[in-house]
Amino acid sequence: MECVWTGVSYLPADRSYPVLERTVGDALRSAARAWGGRAALIEGFGEFASRRRWSFQSLLEASEQVARALLTCFTPGQHVAICAANCPEWTMMEFGAALAGLVLVTANPASSPRELGYLLRQSRASGIVVQPEHRGHDLLATVGSMRADLPGLRHVIPLNAWPAFMAAAPAPYELPPVAPGDIAQIQYTSGTTGAPKGAMLTHRGLSNNGRFYAEAIGARPQDVWINPMPMFHTAGCGLATLGALQTGGSLVMAASADAAHLLDLFQQERGTIMLCVPTMLLRVMDHPAAAERDLSSWRLCTLGGAPVAPDLVRRAQARFGLDVGIGFGQTEASPYVTHTRPGETHPDWITTVGRPLPQTEIKVVDPASGQVLPVATVGEVLVRGYGVMQGYFDNEAATAAALDVEGWLHTGDLGSIDRHGYCRIQGRLKEMIIRGGENIYPREVEDILLTHPGVANAAVIGLPDPHWGEVVAGFVRLQPHQAPDVDALVLFCRRQLAAHKVPRVWHFVDEFPQTASGKIQKFLLREEYLRQPRK
Repeated sequence: MECVWTGVSYLPADRSYPVLERTVGDALRSAARAWGGRAALIEGFGEFASRRRWSFQSLLEASEQVARALLTCFTPGQHVAICAANCPEWTMMEFGAALAGLVLVTANPASSPRELGYLLRQSRASGIVVQPEHRGHDLLATVGSMRADLPGLRHVIPLNAWPAFMAAAPAPYELPPVAPGDIAQIQYTSGTTGAPKGAMLTHRGLSNNGRFYAEAIGARPQDVWINPMPMFHTAGCGLATLGALQTGGSLVMAASADAAHLLDLFQQERGTIMLCVPTMLLRVMDHPAAAERDLSSWRLCTLGGAPVAPDLVRRAQARFGLDVGIGFGQTEASPYVTHTRPGETHPDWITTVGRPLPQTEIKVVDPASGQVLPVATVGEVLVRGYGVMQGYFDNEAATAAALDVEGWLHTGDLGSIDRHGYCRIQGRLKEMIIRGGENIYPREVEDILLTHPGVANAAVIGLPDPHWGEVVAGFVRLQPHQAPDVDALVLFCRRQLAAHKVPRVWHFVDEFPQTASGKIQKFLLREEYLRQPRK
């Protein structure tokens, strides 16, 4: 293993892999030229025989038709939202907007009316493609009810009118020029710590990031990607969609992250790769149907979006014989920054998030002074490179706080770099617990808890304390049929952690509040706990 230790926590960008000056539309055109008649997109709904399928060439043709239809309503540069669950039309909308030079604003269909209204207003969306109904909620009526307060929202295109919308496209003509540095999408941050902010992501950033990720994990043209990640998130429409596209793989659009559904897709479509958050993999492994399905085609699972417990990696390797990859990123970086590679030689790679992807610089600094820290020292992770957002839309203060004058993105994540150039993430800067002057990183405690056989998931936070300043609190979701036993958990932690890191407060939950990308919303855990009357 090559040692890159230099005494400080700085990793220069690997320039041996080029950043391609291409747009999202260019990536689709290139794929159509390379793999024209091969399957590019597969509908993951309904019976196997009736699922719709598109080749790379037919996907390009359909996306160009979407682009022309959009340009009957909008002009290049305008913002157009999409609020829908995963479906093939979402993918065509992504490519169609890119080809038309429009900025796609992605919205979670599970958003409350207040959240959706905020997004449409803040993004200054000129129109929206909307799924009429989602999980019993009338989205079309919701959008209709807020149009009086959104005078800039001139067009509402229901997804059930998609055929008519497509039919209205004029005859083929040359689409407008789009530059790699243009904004392709505005993606709203997960909101684990407050109001979402709209990260402006470029064509160059999204297309190259998806390609670098897919190449790093060893994706091949014969791969079949099962995609349960929501398309309104950079993992779904960026990493999985653009990763499969640029390596010649087939993307199967899962209807949901339901474990039984994913198992069916793996067997029926002979899936080989899945990118998901840890909770999705846990549910697939623990589902009773897993033992009955033919999963012999499944070779690789890559995990990100939330902390990955080493025990989960070992279980996946032992249970399914999978290669497992771990990545780290955030929306503002398009999104991936680091990733492990197949066949890692690092003896403890499963405790890391790998090395930087090409063309990305990383350093770890003291949050107070900004000084680069020694190797293996925990500090704030800073990132610089082609994938870093241009800023937050219409939010100069937040942009200035996140991007410094040298172009470094201040991620707000606590991490370290070891002497081999591998990165570790210890949690969020705002989540670090300071107990009596001692810094405690929640990730370390969570990793220990997740090795307990009775623990299904865990989150560790700091709670105010008049004597210590903060104390460690452990929120635990137990495995089915397990009874809460605080004494046993305390003893388990004391065997592996210093005494001051062992949770003093314990709380058992049935479910954790999570963002759409699978991150536990710790601020909601803290708020809910502090609202409860104390004895």
